[in-house]
Amino acid sequence: MNQTKSFCISKNELWSAYKKVKANKGAAGLDGQTIKEFEKDLKGNLYKLWNRMSSGSYFPPPVLRVEIPKADGAVRPLGIPTVADRIAQMVVKQRLEPELEQHFHQDSYGYRPGKSALDAVGKARKCCWNNDWVLDLDIKGFFDNIDSQLMLKAVQAHTTEKWVLLYIERWLKAPIKLQDGTLKYPEKGTPQGGVISPLLANLFLHYAFDRWMDRTYPNVPFERYADDAVCHCKTLAQAESLKQKLNGRMNEVGLELHPDKTRIVYCKDDNRRRDYKTVSFDFLGFTFRPRLSRNRNGKYFVNFSPAISKKAKKSIYQTIKDWQLTRRSLLDISDIASRINPVIRGWINYYGRYYKSALYPILRHLNRRLSRWAMRKYKRFRFHELRASYWLGKIAHRDSNLFVHWTWGIKPSTGQ
Repeated sequence: MNQTKSFCISKNELWSAYKKVKANKGAAGLDGQTIKEFEKDLKGNLYKLWNRMSSGSYFPPPVLRVEIPKADGAVRPLGIPTVADRIAQMVVKQRLEPELEQHFHQDSYGYRPGKSALDAVGKARKCCWNNDWVLDLDIKGFFDNIDSQLMLKAVQAHTTEKWVLLYIERWLKAPIKLQDGTLKYPEKGTPQGGVISPLLANLFLHYAFDRWMDRTYPNVPFERYADDAVCHCKTLAQAESLKQKLNGRMNEVGLELHPDKTRIVYCKDDNRRRDYKTVSFDFLGFTFRPRLSRNRNGKYFVNFSPAISKKAKKSIYQTIKDWQLTRRSLLDISDIASRINPVIRGWINYYGRYYKSALYPILRHLNRRLSRWAMRKYKRFRFHELRASYWLGKIAHRDSNLFVHWTWGIKPSTGQ
């Protein structure tokens, strides 16, 4: 450690942060520098960054604004920092996160060590069985509207490290390079896409939402994943009261509940048959609604439970289309499998956790796409999709592990 520096930041912290940034991959920022290009002078670049951070002279460069289309036609603005700035943010995150983790709420699941979106979905599933009503929350433009002063006040409650506060304040004020080339100097918000942003978002909502819920509605369970949250109420009156008071609470901290997307939902099933206009909601890629289920004795009943959402299905179908398998006729089937299996495995591991039969039509569709690949590759199957499907089915019979979804039993027919 160089004792002449203003701040005690070790070189090992920079090295550890670099390795995590590299593992997370990510696009180049405003300077166009990729991880590989950064690594061409890795020792020099890390030393330069350490020297500036530990002396207090590091100022983050502008964040590159990128707009990602959303399913509803709107766009999601992402801020892409440079590689060096991502490493700097990771240094601060690594220093601050262990302290914050001691205080975060047990039902805050987003971007936290040892917690996952599936954990949140599973908890929501159990709470829907035990509570008749859900308040499905949507915070309007959350990341763009975080109050910077309240954010810094929350950070100050958890650290006395002056350099942590200094750099977080600089990141909150860092200019944003818009698509038309102009620079925007934000007065509020934190760019969605930054390394430090999810941690800051969790900290802000820890005080704005989690602790407020514990104080004001201690008997109302909830699950929160970043700014996506659902609350479980016993009665409609309780849900309406919570919605009204949460509106006021969000206004107090400079936020706003989306008036159309924040909804009260009735968890309808065989035992809850009241008529209500809204009986479904989406949460983390799953749609919760009444579904036909079967108990251990083989008897069918209506259960309020999650399954893959229409939006997630649409995204998967688009991904399969984008693979353009029929144009991959130069590849062997084992090559196709090695390329797409990691993605299929991700779908199955996530969306197959609850009501996995909802995935079956997608996986059968994938088999048809593979049959059409075979039609393009082999002349004997040209114009004969059924023969191609039988051929694929025989391969599946011999090697059921070739494609991940075949291990689930979703195989092409052999025609036998």
